[in-house]
Amino acid sequence: MAARNETIVTEFILLGLTSNPDLQIIFFVQFLVMYLLAITGNLLIIITIYVDSQLHTPMYFFLSNLSFIDLSFATVTVPKFLVNFLEQSKTISFNDCIAQVFFLHFFGGAECFHLSLMAYDRYVAICNPLRYTTIMNRRDCLLLVVSTWVLGFIHAFTQAFPSSKLPFCGPNEIDHFFCDALPLSLLACSSTFISETTAMINSGIITLSCFLVVSISYAYIISTVLKIRSAEGRQKTFSTCASHLLVVTLFFGPSVFIYMRPSVTFSGDKMVAVFYAIVTPVLNPCIYTLRNKKVKRAMKKLGGRKVTLMEVHMN
Repeated sequence: MAARNETIVTEFILLGLTSNPDLQIIFFVQFLVMYLLAITGNLLIIITIYVDSQLHTPMYFFLSNLSFIDLSFATVTVPKFLVNFLEQSKTISFNDCIAQVFFLHFFGGAECFHLSLMAYDRYVAICNPLRYTTIMNRRDCLLLVVSTWVLGFIHAFTQAFPSSKLPFCGPNEIDHFFCDALPLSLLACSSTFISETTAMINSGIITLSCFLVVSISYAYIISTVLKIRSAEGRQKTFSTCASHLLVVTLFFGPSVFIYMRPSVTFSGDKMVAVFYAIVTPVLNPCIYTLRNKKVKRAMKKLGGRKVTLMEVHMN
């Protein structure tokens, strides 16, 4: 029994999306381009908001933090995913696998709470505009952001720690392109009912509670906006929330599909995972820049400033 409780498996094999060499090259190029777009787009938003003093408001502070979470979230899984397309041995060590589970849920949990925070920010701005600067002051905004990271850490620990204690003594092939709690539990050589149930309840409560915060916030927002007599005013107010609502939909849709269900696998799981692991971090910067005039103006100004500096340097 003592030997059975030890982790015999020291590494896992990630089967990825396909074993076809031709498709692997195509996927490698596609996902490399998408990853570079995700990193570039989110870094550009962070730099733009940091440089432009007109964007030093709670809304854009939260947006820059969301961009940092997105690029970090993509970096947890995509680089290893890309390397495996080029290698024959698609292995990942046990410790690296557990670390990937932890950081996947750390940044994923932080984003879940952060989107709720952004919904609350829009609620205060639209429903209590006269008290907005008092409620969303700099100190409280910083504390709220820190709290999203702390809650993300707690969520990640409850996912990764039970996985690290599971005994693995048989097959070591993970039918996925990154390590996660559910694919790992399927390889354990003992009953995982308690750990799977705990993980599902934990993810379910977090996803559901965040979704409720967003839903309630926007119920009040819509009710307030509908009372605005000016059609132009209603449209302008709705436009400030449309980007966030779209991002929320893109994030919570896959999360609900993957984590708020019994521990069974479906053929579409990998495609859904691709969507939230890399597609969403690519789309989020596009959504916010294309629909936000202030961010677009700030980026143009930043671009003009770079050109001016280059001309001065050349002269």
